[in-house]
Amino acid sequence: MEKDAFEELVEEALEHLPAEFLQIVDNLDVCVEDQPSRAQLNRLGMEPGETLLGLYEGIPLTERGHFYGMVPPDKITVFQKTIERKCRHNPEKIILEIKRVVRHEIAHHFGLTDARLEEIENGLD
Repeated sequence: MEKDAFEELVEEALEHLPAEFLQIVDNLDVCVEDQPSRAQLNRLGMEPGETLLGLYEGIPLTERGHFYGMVPPDKITVFQKTIERKCRHNPEKIILEIKRVVRHEIAHHFGLTDARLEEIENGLD
């Protein structure tokens, strides 16, 4: 898939988030890269061959206090080639996976941990 088309799918996934979430997103940049860098994988303690589809880097809204300001935007990176490989280049699966990854990384922006996200996704609420 061309990068422009993939970026449009990421943008659409963001636009289709519930309005109440979009209203509180603050100081956040979303971008697309082919795959995670070695440095990103190292920071997460991931081994070569492990899969990373998206990454949130920043200070979650729940951890920002009165001191927060004059800082670069938080960043969500969606990894195109990694998602395409996982979905075996199936366009319908890619669209669904992009939506899932964007929701997951936005949830980190709101302060949810991977453990809490797993509980929610598995209906253990």
